[in-house]
Amino acid sequence: MLPQRFGQGEIGALEVGKCIYLRLPYPARNGGLERAFIEWADSDAGVAAFCKVHEQRHDFIRLRYVKNDGMAASYSPDFVVRVSDRVYLVETKAQQQILHPNVQRKLRAAAAWCERINAIPGDLRNGLEWHYALVGEDVFFEWRQRGARLADLLDFARVRTSGRESQQKLRL
Repeated sequence: MLPQRFGQGEIGALEVGKCIYLRLPYPARNGGLERAFIEWADSDAGVAAFCKVHEQRHDFIRLRYVKNDGMAASYSPDFVVRVSDRVYLVETKAQQQILHPNVQRKLRAAAAWCERINAIPGDLRNGLEWHYALVGEDVFFEWRQRGARLADLLDFARVRTSGRESQQKLRL
């Protein structure tokens, strides 16, 4: 599809079947990872449903965090993905951005948000566990090229919590 201009830049859109929307947007410039994620999620049999989060439209998933400079900010992950017994908030990032202090602060805020969701009785969240997964570009393309399932990559990349401190396995 040809990119269109909306507000801040050009975007493209892909037709999808596993989302409540018929098309999902991705940035036309430097949006190759998001586009590849949409394509893989829509074609992977292990993914029951997914959605690209739109910061202005999906305000229920706007997370607050404190930036490295001490200023309050809000953050929305790139995707929400449901697999058999889990829901993942997913952030896709260029590999060199994974360890950036603000990305790590967003990670902690998202992991804490998922912990709060998981503290709700299971019958009020359809028995699904919520997790946050930070997916680096190199790992994403490596796993997709190997023919892995997206659900397996998300489980690999999900943040594991230990007590009050959130830590991600540093296999990324």
